[in-house]
Amino acid sequence: MEQFTLIVVFLFVLFFLLGSGIWIAISLIGVATVGMLLFTDRPVGDAMVTTIWGGASSWTLTALPLFIWMGEILFRTKLSENLFKGLSPLLWKLPGGLLHVNIAGCTVFAAISGSSAATVATVGKMSIPELKARKYPDRMIIGTLAGAGTLGLLIPPSITLIIYGVTVNESIAKLFIAGILPGIMLALLFMGYVTVWGVITKHRETGQSALKIGQFKDVLQLIPVVLLIVGVMSSIYTGVATATEAAVLGVIGALILSALQGSLNRETFIASLLGATRMSAMIAFILAGSTFLSLTMGFTGLPRSLAEWIAELALSPWMLIFALLVFYIVLGCFLDGISSVVLTMAVIEPLARSAGFDMIWFGIFLMIAVEMAQITPPVGFNLFVLQDMTGKDMAFIARAAAPMFMLMIVAVGILLVFPEIATYLPNAMSN
Repeated sequence: MEQFTLIVVFLFVLFFLLGSGIWIAISLIGVATVGMLLFTDRPVGDAMVTTIWGGASSWTLTALPLFIWMGEILFRTKLSENLFKGLSPLLWKLPGGLLHVNIAGCTVFAAISGSSAATVATVGKMSIPELKARKYPDRMIIGTLAGAGTLGLLIPPSITLIIYGVTVNESIAKLFIAGILPGIMLALLFMGYVTVWGVITKHRETGQSALKIGQFKDVLQLIPVVLLIVGVMSSIYTGVATATEAAVLGVIGALILSALQGSLNRETFIASLLGATRMSAMIAFILAGSTFLSLTMGFTGLPRSLAEWIAELALSPWMLIFALLVFYIVLGCFLDGISSVVLTMAVIEPLARSAGFDMIWFGIFLMIAVEMAQITPPVGFNLFVLQDMTGKDMAFIARAAAPMFMLMIVAVGILLVFPEIATYLPNAMSN
């Protein structure tokens, strides 16, 4: 009964604070403070100061602002135009035509951004006018962008994967490497859907476009970006650099690439630095609040009690994964991906460990579940970005994204049947 009372109090205080419009980080600290005062005899002030400082000063967390800065720098280059020009001659003859550029472009940009919203905005800024000029259906343009844009959460360097790794104390480098094959698998599922649509509809391009189909010489524009991605990832995989050191290499490479493109000047440099600072400070503040809440949860014994209750239900691993998938899909209707992770890990981590899940594999599963949250109304961030870019109503955009949502559920099923897709590269990396 005491644990039930604890859950009710926590949820009431949390939703009250969030509903009042208070910042998520302060809401987390508020819930933790109430829990500590009502259900423990620990000194709140000392515990808060020590825990928040420890959580915010984690060395592992230093990779976060650096990867965010790398994405901010490249966001201000001619990357989106180069992606379209470089990928179009490789993909336009496939069934579905240049819709594949949406998916491939998002996949490439996800590997240098780590942000879902930035991926959608950057690729969509170039591809939406071009695809509309070629008379592709709005439903397919928006749907492929919505789905493929979520790959920013899965394909390294994923900001959300860094947060997950810090929260559950798992290797960021292994999580990054684990996200590569599942990310490619999901991109191929999206491209398979577009191919089937292209075969069924026999779509042919009509109308005039501001850009002609790129020439094969334009493919060469992709080489610097590909080299940057391969350099960052290979340095992690081979053990030459840690995730933080690889992030430094990524920032240096992004600055060089931006300078070569003529996009680097004092204004863009300062703008990228300020953008990265704002985003990093927000995430660090949320993580600090989450760390304090996790400590409070531990003092109250709530995670242990919930883990014991789940164990008594004798759920099979498949049933538990299904229940967690439904849980995160519902949660994603109201919270963004980062908040979903930091709010729940204090309780979900012991459940996953007690069920025997590999926490690297579980992190990839969680990223796909959180990706679904990016395209589920009413708080799907990718949907908001696309609504702003296209002017379409939210219902239309959500319907357009629905097939991609279903493909993500298929991806979870494939990961359950073949967990090696997520674990093979990290295991090979440690050997």
